[in-house]
Amino acid sequence: MISGFAGFVGSHFANRLLAEGHEVIGVDIRLKKQLWMHQWQLPPHNRLDYVVDDLRRYVTLQSCDNFDLIIHCAAVVGGRLKIEGDPLAVATNLSIDADFFNWIARGKRPKKVVYFSSSAVYPTELQTRTKHCALAEGLVDLNTTRFGLPDQTYGFAKFAGELLAKQAVERYGVDVVIYRPFSGYGSDQALDYPFPSIIQRVANRENPITIWGSGDQQRDFIHIDDIVEAVLSTYDKLPAGTTLNLGTGNGISFMRLAELACIIADHRAEIVCDPTKPEGVFSRIADVYALEKWYKPKISLAQGIERALTPQKS
Repeated sequence: MISGFAGFVGSHFANRLLAEGHEVIGVDIRLKKQLWMHQWQLPPHNRLDYVVDDLRRYVTLQSCDNFDLIIHCAAVVGGRLKIEGDPLAVATNLSIDADFFNWIARGKRPKKVVYFSSSAVYPTELQTRTKHCALAEGLVDLNTTRFGLPDQTYGFAKFAGELLAKQAVERYGVDVVIYRPFSGYGSDQALDYPFPSIIQRVANRENPITIWGSGDQQRDFIHIDDIVEAVLSTYDKLPAGTTLNLGTGNGISFMRLAELACIIADHRAEIVCDPTKPEGVFSRIADVYALEKWYKPKISLAQGIERALTPQKS
């Protein structure tokens, strides 16, 4: 079962699992099944059961004991404007995760649960222009009496979700593993996010190319195919309660991302910044020491940019 099935991450997991012949139940409050099938160019088949419903209602009606794997992606998201501009809507994730973990902890339990957290759980005090570092999993410690402030209500809700996941493991015996993706991206990502919006401006041959904030802010971009592959190749090997970063360990500024996209697209343009727009933390880059024991991302940022530009050129 995949919650948040119609979202960017959930739909990529569904596509991969269906292609491998698995039966998939997808739960999402958005999108018609027919539109999703058209997006992925998949023929109708009986291995997919698409449920259009709020996950919080779905878990009151269905049992979770017949699932070999649950991938929990359901969340209120929407990029930097949503995170900073509508914090109470984003805080809905608290109730989504609370209902979800209560569901899997009661009665018969699923064999394995994947919880998608976020790099937004890391303390913002370690992501400033004057003080930043590669963010290792241990920098968020749920067993201490003090923790650093996560990034807005989105990061706090994901922090709370991780705490619930740990409780599900330790007190209820549920087999849950936690992944913290950094800046996941791909060709079909919504324009609320920096990578697709910058790529679209370049593909449209805009001049100048406008970047939000100072343009100096750095992110660790990891392709969605690498996220899916990393999870599916590790979830059944990781002990319950394990937390794993998903990133490349390489940071790039938004300004440099735009410059690289212009080079790949053979587009000469001035790149300007809009300081009136939000930019988030200064530096968010993964420590990938733990991840590299299991998986090394295969798609470079240049390859990812080329993939994103190609359908827009055709």
